[in-house]
Amino acid sequence: MARRIAVASQKGGVGKTTTVASIGVALAELGQRVLLVDLDPQACLTFSMGIDPEDLPASVHEVISGVRSASDVIVSTVEGVDLLPSTIALAQSESTLVGKSNAVFTLQRALVMIDDDYDIVLLDCPPTLGILTVNALTAAHEVLVPLQCETLAHRGVGQVVETVAEVKRVSNPDLIVLGFLPTMFDGRTTHAQVVLADIGTRYDMPVLTPPIPRSVRFAEAPALGRTVLSTSPQLRGAEVYRAHARQLVARSID
Repeated sequence: MARRIAVASQKGGVGKTTTVASIGVALAELGQRVLLVDLDPQACLTFSMGIDPEDLPASVHEVISGVRSASDVIVSTVEGVDLLPSTIALAQSESTLVGKSNAVFTLQRALVMIDDDYDIVLLDCPPTLGILTVNALTAAHEVLVPLQCETLAHRGVGQVVETVAEVKRVSNPDLIVLGFLPTMFDGRTTHAQVVLADIGTRYDMPVLTPPIPRSVRFAEAPALGRTVLSTSPQLRGAEVYRAHARQLVARSID
């Protein structure tokens, strides 16, 4: 059975999509069969992986709506991972799901059908704590929370923690919290170090190390439809994402 990991944050711009894409490609480099799932109507992950959302005949929206199966919509990417893409049509899924019975299990039911095709499925949640994110958390076995080491990013962490706790209570009691992944980290600043230290003591969740260092290369790569693992393979940030991929594989073996 595929191992499903949701990457969730209620704040945009914290490196969530970059984390999904980079860890996904790093896992593929390790020989894992990887599927990325874009659950954001803005389709940033889809674009970042070199797929134009406007050229797609169908997306995860049709899968959630029950019109198409996931296997019919999945596309391959040049970096060795498969993608269940998104388009702006996904914005309609909020209203579609609200009217369905057991709506929070919709994505889980769709992904179970392709479990044998992949080793790891990474779910890129939208920057909200709405029903799409709850669907991802319900479908996932584990959840990872990217955290930008700045005060404003820090302020919304409590809501993410509360949402994860509610999902564990209501729809997915076996959900495992992998922890916070510090992103855009500048170890030269006292501010980043203070935020990181505070997160580690304030919440009952582990902080994963090493943190992802800040680099403009992460912002440049999506314009090429690639990750930094191929555009800047020697970049320190690329190596750190590879280290986290190795940790994930080791954890699954354990």
